[in-house]
Amino acid sequence: MPVIRHNLTPATKRKTRVRGKLHGTAERPRLTVFRSNEHLYLQAIDDDAERTIVSAHDAGKKSAAKGSKTERAIQTAKVLAALLKKAKIIKAVFDRGAYKYHGRVKAVADTLRAEGIEV
Repeated sequence: MPVIRHNLTPATKRKTRVRGKLHGTAERPRLTVFRSNEHLYLQAIDDDAERTIVSAHDAGKKSAAKGSKTERAIQTAKVLAALLKKAKIIKAVFDRGAYKYHGRVKAVADTLRAEGIEV
């Protein structure tokens, strides 16, 4: 009988390990970060209700983000912080996914803290 091999990449293993320890609620949602080579996408997710509360990104025509990728990440984090405040959320769980905590990911977390969101 053939053996089924589930080849997981190191990034997938890291993401599973990090997300396995985090859980978002309505009062304290999980803030996820997805960064592509060019853009950054942020979401606040309520894992209990399995829905996205608010989201922000720097892609598309509606985004006014300019500058380097890190500068755009900071601007996007400010937009997300404003949306979280509008939704009356001041605490969140930061989910870095498979990414190291530096560069754009760290800039997002630092900006959210500076804007008054407890991450």
